[in-house]
Amino acid sequence: MQQLNLRRPIRFIAISLTGAFILILCRVAVPNLPSTGQPQLSTFEQVWQTVNENFYDPDFNGVNWSDIKAEYQPLANQVQSQVELAQIINQMLSELQTSHTHFYTPEDPAYYQLLGIFFTLVPEMQQQLEGYLFDGKPQYSGIGVFTKQQGDNTFVRAVLDGSPAAASGLLVGDQLLSVEGQPFHPIKSFLGKAEQPVKLLIQRSPDSQTELTVTPQMLDGTEMFLDAMKASVQVIEQDSKQIGYVHLWSYAGEKFHKQLKRELFYDQLKDVDGFILDLRDGWGGASASYLNIYSPKSLSITGTARDRPPSTSNSAWSKPVVMLVNEGSRSGKEVHAYGFRKHGIGPVVGARTAGAVVNTDFHAEKPP
Repeated sequence: MQQLNLRRPIRFIAISLTGAFILILCRVAVPNLPSTGQPQLSTFEQVWQTVNENFYDPDFNGVNWSDIKAEYQPLANQVQSQVELAQIINQMLSELQTSHTHFYTPEDPAYYQLLGIFFTLVPEMQQQLEGYLFDGKPQYSGIGVFTKQQGDNTFVRAVLDGSPAAASGLLVGDQLLSVEGQPFHPIKSFLGKAEQPVKLLIQRSPDSQTELTVTPQMLDGTEMFLDAMKASVQVIEQDSKQIGYVHLWSYAGEKFHKQLKRELFYDQLKDVDGFILDLRDGWGGASASYLNIYSPKSLSITGTARDRPPSTSNSAWSKPVVMLVNEGSRSGKEVHAYGFRKHGIGPVVGARTAGAVVNTDFHAEKPP
């Protein structure tokens, strides 16, 4: 079964604008176009115009946006593929020197992940994209890793809990060499291979290579980060104390916060002595109001029933909590970390965060 139709992709532009996070979806007939192909030029124009009309700073961070167009449009005229076009557009967008501004194509897992996040935050998108996505979902065949490039080499930056990559034993820091003898690609390597074991060659130490067997799955951008969050929950025994742990791979939406409260107040973590909130890597979100669950003035209520023992629930979390962050913690997660430190909720441990915070609202534009 073909999971992704690369000959009729939709392109995804995520641009940080005047309080508006705009999703532009453009259907393109084929992945490789002649150098003068009009669809490529119209996409370039659409990106430039969207920024021109909506970028949050009317002075474009000190950049002459018209001059930038004149500089990059000749380069866009010469490209031979959508990959090359994306590179040119992202070079142009980088001139703005701001976060939340990037052009994504279906050859990037982030395309499906971000589309999945906004699918639930912007309900009208579901109707607008009907017929564009496989089974009507922003999904792709993958193994559940975040990667990073160092020169021509690809390394594992993070492994989603409960993912095929985690099940195979893949670790952060592993270099990804090949899949079934072909160079690793996060989308193409697993296209059409969902539920089929494949051989993944990695390098874990300078003098040895290891072959792992991994079985890709269809990863649904609307559910994969909630599933990974649920799979991450654990209770660790340490010095006669019970320490809870949960990793929020995305905090973009109320469903993640509701799940956190459910774990803390009703499920696996309700009896722990403290817990670790892991906000490393993944995507942002996290409304500042989510900090309200951490309060020393928690109200405890105990209920009794005829045929089961008493049960106590709390209105807020008043026991110790530690937050983990790194350079992959971004956007609303950084606001969350700032609030943690400002209000003395608990220690914030790790590396400096991404420095990528832009206040946004959400709306969508129909595909042309």
